[in-house]
This record gives sequence, C-alpha cells and structure tokens, in this order.
Amino acid sequence: MTARRPVLAGLALAMLGGPALAGGFAMEDQVPFGMIGKMKAQPGKRAELIAILAAGTGTMPGCRVYLIAEDAKDTDAIWITEVWDDAASHKASLELPTVREAIAKGRPLIAGFEISVETKPVSSHLRHG
Repeated sequence: MTARRPVLAGLALAMLGGPALAGGFAMEDQVPFGMIGKMKAQPGKRAELIAILAAGTGTMPGCRVYLIAEDAKDTDAIWITEVWDDAASHKASLELPTVREAIAKGRPLIAGFEISVETKPVSSHLRHG
C-alpha cells in the first residue's frame, strides 16, 4: 500500500496542474523534490484517465512541472513526471479538496502502479515550440 501512495498522490496532483513547461527553473533557488511514476489504466481507459488528470490543470503551489505522458509501447500506461519546490509543497498539495476529488474520480480507472520513484532534480532545460 505504501508504494501506491506516491502515485495516487500524483494522480491527485494532476488535477491542479502547475506551471508545467512554462520555462526552465533555476535549481539553485532551493533543493527541489521530484517524482516519476508509471501508472497503468484499466484496459482501454488510458485516454479517459488522462482526461481526468489534465482537466483541472491550473496553479498548484510549489509545483514547477507536472508532465503527463503516454507510454509509447504500452497502450494502457501513463508516465507522470513532477518537480516541486520541496517535498513539503508536494505533501501539502494532498490536502487540497480538488486533489481529493481527483483521487476519488480517477481511482476506478487505475489498474495498478508499476513504478514510483523520488528524484532530486539538478538541471532543467525546457524548449518551447
């Protein structure tokens, strides 16, 4: 159950989005916190799950990047990459009502979680266009 918690958090956080891909970020500002996870949707439900993740994107305090990507080889898999100001910002976001609603709405569409890792982002270069 513990391994599922970070990815469920990721599902919830997606509803709020963040300044994803708005530009690079200076790593020297503070020690950032990152997460990368692979989530499996129920068969044939990936697009619906992505829609839930993307529907409520907006400002999420402390979120620098929230990127949702389809797995190129697995038609039911989704990768989520997150970069936060710090672990506390990530944890605090889990208390937001919209995050809790996203978890409830998305949970039935999730078949499982294949991987979830915490990272320490050290560099960023985001290209626009």
